[in-house]
Amino acid sequence: VQLQAFGGGLVQTGGSLRLSCAASGRTFSDCTVGWFRQAPGKVREFVAAISRSSVTYYGASVKGRFTISRDSAKNTAYLQMNSLRPEDTAVYYCAARSGAVDTTGDRYNYWGQGTQVTVSN
Repeated sequence: VQLQAFGGGLVQTGGSLRLSCAASGRTFSDCTVGWFRQAPGKVREFVAAISRSSVTYYGASVKGRFTISRDSAKNTAYLQMNSLRPEDTAVYYCAARSGAVDTTGDRYNYWGQGTQVTVSN
């Protein structure tokens, strides 16, 4: 599975962005898809994940503000980000794994290249 994340950009505090993760490969619909982020000088952080049956799980810092979804017909997963804050600034990565939702990045086999999200004050 090859992944490509896009949709990042510069937004003001309180604004919204939608990230997309486009996948190639016939097994994408069987995969759990996760979003992770990494800010400069910080460790990689779990953001959200969605299983093949669309069970979702969110990190505590984004719960209630971000929504993960997928469209298996389009081989694409999405991360809708609302009420953005400066602390959401990071490079966002999508990843995929076979198996259940997992918050540990090392358990994901496939990674996209990342897209920058910057939230200004």
